[in-house]
Amino acid sequence: MDHSRYFSPQAGRQVKAPRHAEARFAIGDVVRHRMFDFRGVVFDIDPVFANSEEWYESIPEDMRPRRDQPFYHLLAENEESSYVAYVSQQNLMVDRDGGPIDHPSLQQLFDDFTDGRYRLRRGLTH
Repeated sequence: MDHSRYFSPQAGRQVKAPRHAEARFAIGDVVRHRMFDFRGVVFDIDPVFANSEEWYESIPEDMRPRRDQPFYHLLAENEESSYVAYVSQQNLMVDRDGGPIDHPSLQQLFDDFTDGRYRLRRGLTH
């Protein structure tokens, strides 16, 4: 498999990733966690795990996701709060509710909510 390296600020190191990762979700998609009661909007995607070892080791071993899959940065919310989450692809699914997310940082990254997803603000796209 053809790999490339990129610097991950979260991990503080270079991360080796396949050149063609298969991300199931895109920036602006609204998703829901499979096991925990929260939903969020995708604002960044890592092709493979690219966070710190400390973060990875803090996950109980029987629930620890594989490293070789896309990981998503989410503006997340549950009944009690809004926060940023980092979630493996295997633990996400499409949010069937389809409603907007109420996160205080949303307006900094996204414009309007249309057809069940958010559009990234102009000037933030590559």
